[in-house]
Amino acid sequence: VQLVESGGGLVQPGGSLRLSCAASGFTFRTYVMSWYRQAPGNQRELVAAIRPFGSTNYADSVKGRFTISRDNAKNTVALQMNRLEPEDTAVYYCNALFGTNNYWGQGTQVTVSS
Repeated sequence: VQLVESGGGLVQPGGSLRLSCAASGFTFRTYVMSWYRQAPGNQRELVAAIRPFGSTNYADSVKGRFTISRDNAKNTVALQMNRLEPEDTAVYYCNALFGTNNYWGQGTQVTVSS
């Protein structure tokens, strides 16, 4: 099983980034796919999740700014992040969940700073 994140980096406040997660080694289309983040000194928190048929949910702090999407044909999940704020600075992790199967990527750093 592999989850490989990409797209992180340094961006100014108000800017945008698009994270992508490429999955392999499991039946992607049956899994709930999520993005989590962890800032220094904080617990890992759920940012956004998308279920197999496309329903989504978001943390209150990112509603209206972030959009999660998935492509079941390409086994990818993306997180479009707009109007980024310094408080969004964290390591972002891709997660795949189905029953007791719970997989994590290595994470990608997002830094929002002027």
